[in-house]
Amino acid sequence: IPLEGSTHQDLHADYQRPLFEELPDLQLPAYMMVVSFPLTRIQLEDGPIEIVPGTHRLPREAVSPIEPVLLDPGDVLVRHPWTLHRGTPNRTSRPRLLCTIRYTRRWYWDSSRDVSTIPEDIWLSLTPVQREMMRFPYSS
Repeated sequence: IPLEGSTHQDLHADYQRPLFEELPDLQLPAYMMVVSFPLTRIQLEDGPIEIVPGTHRLPREAVSPIEPVLLDPGDVLVRHPWTLHRGTPNRTSRPRLLCTIRYTRRWYWDSSRDVSTIPEDIWLSLTPVQREMMRFPYSS
């Protein structure tokens, strides 16, 4: 959550490992996606996410211009996690609230992202079906 005084994030992709590392340019159907939705209006002064459209399918040297994504409550941003993006500075006194859910197929795993653990008491409170859906480690 960017707060007042935040700075630009480095341009990055959410995951780094292609499914077939020996064929990094192989075009495949989507097996992961990122879905984000704002809890507040997000305008330029609020520190919107900026994306470089199409970079999930382009060689990194063929980068096109970066574009801010302005959102209103009720909007949904769906993107591929390999799309280059960054957070921008929030120039207001209000936090910029954007919820993001990363979906990946059960069989895909990538350790290139830091993932916070789920406290054990919360893990134990989940049903077997809920636990099966979770991909996060839990701490004991």
